[in-house]
Amino acid sequence: MEPVRELGEFLRSRRARIRPEDVGFASGSGPRRVPGLRREEVAHLAGVSVDYYVRLEQGRNRGVSDAVLGAVADALRLDADEREHLVRLARPDRTSGAPGDRSARPGVRQLLDWIAAPALAVGHRLDVLAWNRPACALITDFAALPRAERNMARLHLLNDEIGNRYPDRDFIAQEAVGHLRIAAGRHPRDAELHWLIAELTEKSPEFRHHWERHAVRTKSFGHKRLLHPEAGPLTLAYELTHFPHDPDLSLLVYTAAPDTPEAEALRVMAKA
Repeated sequence: MEPVRELGEFLRSRRARIRPEDVGFASGSGPRRVPGLRREEVAHLAGVSVDYYVRLEQGRNRGVSDAVLGAVADALRLDADEREHLVRLARPDRTSGAPGDRSARPGVRQLLDWIAAPALAVGHRLDVLAWNRPACALITDFAALPRAERNMARLHLLNDEIGNRYPDRDFIAQEAVGHLRIAAGRHPRDAELHWLIAELTEKSPEFRHHWERHAVRTKSFGHKRLLHPEAGPLTLAYELTHFPHDPDLSLLVYTAAPDTPEAEALRVMAKA
């Protein structure tokens, strides 16, 4: 996951998804060897020379300005997550090493114990660093798992006993890819993260499909459907929040609307 290679592949994938006619170019203007926009067309839309854009796509413009990156992002119609990813790939931090040991400070663990709903402390690799009892009742007994298997992506996509409970497995893979792509851009020297991505790419067809498409996405809330072995089919809301002074740590909490079967199921799990 060399940033230079990632930058080129990311830009090419975003060029490929734009139809020339949608941005004012005639689709019949000469044969096209690849789908989407040509490099010279992106350069024209961004207001830079073709040579400059080619050097950017090849990772040879390390001093690229905010204005140029913004213009390229506009030309390729990037959303907020994709723009941040572009900046990080164009300006990789070569001085910072990999993040330290996976752990959650005592205050976070105490917070989880006070939350009645299923809650997890999740690291940037989607490692489960801490959990409460309702989370074990909902998902699995994390304490009984080897440390390397306490990872939400591995559990959903490589653990069939748990993964088969989720009917939207492909969507979960897309979310995992989006999160881990951004994490890789932020931590280009994190060997453990790259090993995880390699394992998921090799073993999960769903993950591999979305990884090859360079999916980039962060998500802070949503819904998940699952078939719980005791509570039956559930549709739960989730919220993902970050700690301002620890940006690589997230708090994941599952909830349900009042007076619903899901709310009753979570109430029972809280007492487990």
